[in-house]
Amino acid sequence: MQIDDTDRRILRQLLAEPGLATADLADRAGVTAATAWRRLEKLSESGVLKGQHAVIDWRALGWAVEVSLRFTLDKTNPRAFDEFLDAAREVPEVIEIQTFLGRVDIRLNVIAREMSHYQAVYRDRILTLPHIADIESLMLVSTIKDKGSLPL
Repeated sequence: MQIDDTDRRILRQLLAEPGLATADLADRAGVTAATAWRRLEKLSESGVLKGQHAVIDWRALGWAVEVSLRFTLDKTNPRAFDEFLDAAREVPEVIEIQTFLGRVDIRLNVIAREMSHYQAVYRDRILTLPHIADIESLMLVSTIKDKGSLPL
């Protein structure tokens, strides 16, 4: 779908402050409320705008440890990917799952309250995932840029 400057202004304002009422969003984007509403509907129907959701800062809730785990799977079993992914989805501390082409097959982002909690999750939940051939762990030290916006 092609978007124009009006769509871009609306999207920029929506990214800057997702909780804005349509009238306030329209005012900031320089359009009428009816125009903003129609444009948002069009962007939603076309799949550009996937919806609005709350972004919860898990660190503010006491989760202090984040580890990125990269897995290479033993692919001698044709169901290795599916079985691994099904099991990984069941681990509550896994907040993100990504698959790749290349040496690394899957990446899990895991959070924990503190190191002893992470060690228990790793030992009891991660190491028991099926078809693991290799694991590489990367502990997050700091986040330099975490921005979900686009250069609109």
